[in-house]
Amino acid sequence: MIPLVRSFHHSATSTWTHVVADAVNLRAAIIDPVLDFNSASGRLSTGSARSIIDYLGTTRLVVDWILETHAHADHLTAAAWLRRTLAAAGHTARTGIGARIVDVQATFKQLLDLEDTFVADGHQFDCLFNDGDTFRIGEMEVRVLTTPGHTPDGISYVIGDAVFIGDTLFAPRGGSARCDFPGADAATLYRSIQRLYALPDTTRVFLAHDYPPPGEEPLAQTSIGEQKSFNTHLSADTREDTYVALRTGRDATLSAPNLLWPALQVNIRGGELPPPTASGAIFLKLPVHLDEPGATMR
Repeated sequence: MIPLVRSFHHSATSTWTHVVADAVNLRAAIIDPVLDFNSASGRLSTGSARSIIDYLGTTRLVVDWILETHAHADHLTAAAWLRRTLAAAGHTARTGIGARIVDVQATFKQLLDLEDTFVADGHQFDCLFNDGDTFRIGEMEVRVLTTPGHTPDGISYVIGDAVFIGDTLFAPRGGSARCDFPGADAATLYRSIQRLYALPDTTRVFLAHDYPPPGEEPLAQTSIGEQKSFNTHLSADTREDTYVALRTGRDATLSAPNLLWPALQVNIRGGELPPPTASGAIFLKLPVHLDEPGATMR
């Protein structure tokens, strides 16, 4: 069965959210949904997520799953809000992510000194997927392909003639994802990409991000054949050591994503916010690092 895919672009974070559907049985999944977050004001809103709700209403699709390809560092997931909103409308959507989210949770619990009540065991999601796991969207089978490297928990979803790859690859002109986050590794990402390149060349590849040059529209979709032939970081015949040297050198020039700390605090919770203080206020932490060794501001 060929899945029907409708992609939604979030321009503020250059993120693609995909609604993938069994159009015959009117069942669907939402992959990598986004909240609108203004980091300067701390205000959250749901306009982008509501556009997905509106689409579901016009198509009469029933959502079975809200899926993450990994814990993103560049946007806040709308998974929890969507799950509650859909439940109020009669949907029983489950959330899912790669099983190694527990590693990401443990890392960022320590880096952010999160509250003791935050338990890094993945219970914030309904389902933790391992390599080779399968499940269904209507009558469509979904196969989980672990694709770590950008993050430890990276997975891709193979559905019919399509694969949803998260940040593993960008459009061919954009290359591949960075590998300098905690637990990331360029050689591991190379091997994950080889797993994707083993899929048929005609496989539709749905991206989580695209960063086009000025004057070009962002791409939501490419193909395995196009990636193998034209990806600027690694084509089908690029050697592992060549790629690792390129990726490592490029990563050394990159600054941290603007939403790194807010995003990870929310995304490792499945889209929930940190618990409120006694006054009812909610805060997101921001680690501070002094540039001069041994310097103090006290």
